[in-house]
Amino acid sequence: MSDVKFDVLNARVTFKNVPLHSLARFAFKDVAAATDAFKKIPGVEECIIIQTSSRVEIFTVSNLETDDSTDARRPEGKGLIINQMKETWQENSNIEQIDIDHFDQTLEVFKDDDVYLHLLRLACGLDSIVVGKEEVFDEIKKSIENAKKSGASGKILNKLFDSIIRLANSIRGSTEISKEVLSLGDVALNLIEEKVGLDAKKKVLLIGTGESAAMVAKTLGQKEISFSVTSKDMERAANFSQLLCGTPLEFADVLTGFDKFDIIIVATTADYFLIDLETIKLVMKEKKKGTLILDISEPRAVEETIMELPRIKLLFRDQVAEIYEENARLRAGIVPAVEKIIDKELPVLSASMKRA
Repeated sequence: MSDVKFDVLNARVTFKNVPLHSLARFAFKDVAAATDAFKKIPGVEECIIIQTSSRVEIFTVSNLETDDSTDARRPEGKGLIINQMKETWQENSNIEQIDIDHFDQTLEVFKDDDVYLHLLRLACGLDSIVVGKEEVFDEIKKSIENAKKSGASGKILNKLFDSIIRLANSIRGSTEISKEVLSLGDVALNLIEEKVGLDAKKKVLLIGTGESAAMVAKTLGQKEISFSVTSKDMERAANFSQLLCGTPLEFADVLTGFDKFDIIIVATTADYFLIDLETIKLVMKEKKKGTLILDISEPRAVEETIMELPRIKLLFRDQVAEIYEENARLRAGIVPAVEKIIDKELPVLSASMKRA
């Protein structure tokens, strides 16, 4: 008779292999319902889902016989996991046929020690869009708390997540990787506050749906500032808004209503000017109040000639990049120390989990 053991599996779709505007399709409409659905897959005994604006991750515990246990990192194991999860994922999200057809190229599947390493890196802020940020760590703590209350987790995942949280708290504290972390969005909005002020009464427009735009949207959300978001592709704007709030608008409507906004933040990767003098001069010439436009795009997406219009203040990425990049360099300098501690703690964690 084969020995019975528990396998901890992690299946994830993240910003590293799916654009943010597409990631919204993979997000679960109801995380609690999706958790219950994954637990109904034969062999799955525990389940926790971590879902943020930059990732959708499923952690499960399966009761498998050692002789039949397949390494999820090998093609046959990966295919097995995808076959079990595809229908459940499809039923609980908005993924489309093209996503299903390429699921085996999009979904990352790992087990046991690789899961422990990933979760520890995640909790320490090494795999976040902004290194050191505590957003995902907070979500990890929230996810295990909810799972314990609902009974979705059990002895294995409770021990794993509790251990990860304890270790991450210690590592974050000793290395100070979380100290004074600033995202591009933080620096950009600090500059706007300094120049014109920023409050709930201001009408704010965000142009773009990439990582830079996401950082701005997160900071706007933290400050409880409502904003509209637009893109040349309306579906991208709608998906982005689903993950990061904001009210999606058609790009054509934005241009004809440009004068309605007090603050406009442009964060795209377009290789041409999205906003130029000819496009907005008619709608802006009668505007009585001032408008601040901050272009943090790379390359620039706003033509400098718009400053010829009255009451327009134009700022560019280089006015925020130095502060942001210096902050990022400080975080990067701490990363090796964090990784060294993780390398030391991982074998201890792995041995502990084998005794769970």
